[in-house]
Amino acid sequence: MPKTPVYNPEGEIVGEIELSDVVFGAEVNEALLHQAVVAHQARQRQGTASTKGRSEVSGGGRKPWRQKGTGMARTGSIRSPIFRGGGIIFGPKPRDFSVDLSRVMKRKALRSALSAKVASGDLMVLEGLGFDKPRTKDMAELLGRLHVSQSALLVTRETEPGVVLSARNIPGVQAQRAANLNAYEVMACGKLLMTRDAVAKVEEVFGS
Repeated sequence: MPKTPVYNPEGEIVGEIELSDVVFGAEVNEALLHQAVVAHQARQRQGTASTKGRSEVSGGGRKPWRQKGTGMARTGSIRSPIFRGGGIIFGPKPRDFSVDLSRVMKRKALRSALSAKVASGDLMVLEGLGFDKPRTKDMAELLGRLHVSQSALLVTRETEPGVVLSARNIPGVQAQRAANLNAYEVMACGKLLMTRDAVAKVEEVFGS
């Protein structure tokens, strides 16, 4: 059963926590992680790119010139793709890029991502994380005391407005509630900062 130190808001180690083998000690499945990341990124695509084919562009109601005797190639419509303003051949049309993963695959991918963070030493567990009022400076100072100088994902048991608002103006820092955690967010961050309560919630939701 993996163990990791627990830090207080001052950046001091105040104890140790045992992590679930199922969630934080699983074998890292790189192929499944790749699928999860690709699926997440695909779902972010709008898929609104669109072009007009020769049946959609304006013009072309008559034959532009006679069939023979002009010295030019025969043509039947200025909607042809060879003309300026004509239709586009095989151009993009609005489509859905989303890729579906089963619930089981999503859970296994998240477990792999969390286990990878534990193995690399990029998971930090905090005694607590709360702000009486939103303040970016307080969040920046907290991250400084924890020696977090790269991108970070802050995970709390429930949505904490003070944490979300304090973190949103710091580049590379995001906040998320435990039940909404996904493999892409975990892999995309440099450091994963979780409260004790968030760890318990993740083990409860994704441990079965």
